[in-house]
Amino acid sequence: QVQVVESGGGSVQAGGFLRLSCVTSGYPFDRRCLGWFRQAPGKESEGVAHILDDGTTTYADSVKGRFTISTDHAKNAVYLQMDSLTPEDTAMYYCAAYYPYCGGTGCYCARDIRSDSGYWGQGTQVTVSS
Repeated sequence: QVQVVESGGGSVQAGGFLRLSCVTSGYPFDRRCLGWFRQAPGKESEGVAHILDDGTTTYADSVKGRFTISTDHAKNAVYLQMDSLTPEDTAMYYCAAYYPYCGGTGCYCARDIRSDSGYWGQGTQVTVSS
């Protein structure tokens, strides 16, 4: 059974910080992306940050310079350090493990994937007050 479990969400004031954690187990494939996605009320899900198994990272433009994604391979965990939070960051944050796109030029993590693709956690709420 594949398991993906997020933690670390909460309520903070604007300008504050949070560190989200995601622990995974049972992922069955040789290549892996780990990513953070978020969905705010009335909005579509968006990719926030992604990391390939070789360490390559990508970020949404809205969080570049403020969020940092990292992994601990020994613990099968991925983290999202979120600094300088704003009310626009308020959303449910989801962790996902999924297969990368691999072509002739190498493998890359998609920034947006179908909700029925990959393996997803239950979500952790982040609320930022002004």
